[in-house]
Amino acid sequence: MQKIVIAVLLAALAFAGAVATQSLPVSAASAVRVTDDRAGSNPVVIELFTSQGCSSCPPADLLARRLAKDGSLLVITRPVTYWDRLGWKDTLAREDNTRLQRAYASKGKEGSGVYTPQMIVNGGGGAIGSRENDIRSLVRRADRSGPRISAATDSEGRMTVTISGKSAYMAGVSLIALSSSETVRIGNGENGGRTMHYVNVVKAERKLGSWRGKPARFALTPADLAVNGADKYAIVVQRPGAGPIVAAKLLDI
Repeated sequence: MQKIVIAVLLAALAFAGAVATQSLPVSAASAVRVTDDRAGSNPVVIELFTSQGCSSCPPADLLARRLAKDGSLLVITRPVTYWDRLGWKDTLAREDNTRLQRAYASKGKEGSGVYTPQMIVNGGGGAIGSRENDIRSLVRRADRSGPRISAATDSEGRMTVTISGKSAYMAGVSLIALSSSETVRIGNGENGGRTMHYVNVVKAERKLGSWRGKPARFALTPADLAVNGADKYAIVVQRPGAGPIVAAKLLDI
């Protein structure tokens, strides 16, 4: 009887060891880190078009900083160039931001136009950037049913971004480099003498390719995630011609 009991115990220990070995592949766990949280897969994107030379912009800049604390939102600040003629050249402005705002304006959607401050929600409707109630109304109506974005990083720092889902449309996939915080002392112009604070300012953006309604993967090297002045990176999936943003994700780096 004692021999039978010992045999049963040994068999149970062997089975438990096998299960543990299958459940904890040490090499795989240490080589790849996967980020795929459903809650953060499709935040609503709010793009703020602002300018250091615009006296109406500081309240919108402040609102952007507050909204950026909400994990269900991805706030992107896009300083524009067309107020540089007012006596102060915006130190963060990019001509690409100005072109994008004009492209949005050409769609004629709610709140469209070329003005500051302006917030555009998911590449669709917009509103004056300091009107929080209007912005939150647009956020509530935003479509969050687009494709899912996940990312996996290997032990050498290489990241693979996967876009999954189905659709009948094509969309571009972009990597946007952001500076989470910028402080600027304004020397002249309408805001002369003021110190301005900005959140998630665009430093660079690059198109990675297209998503056509089938799973697609995009490789990022450590150099892609080392843009000068940037400390955050986001993936944005947007239909062509400044169309709707159908998915976005802030990368975990």
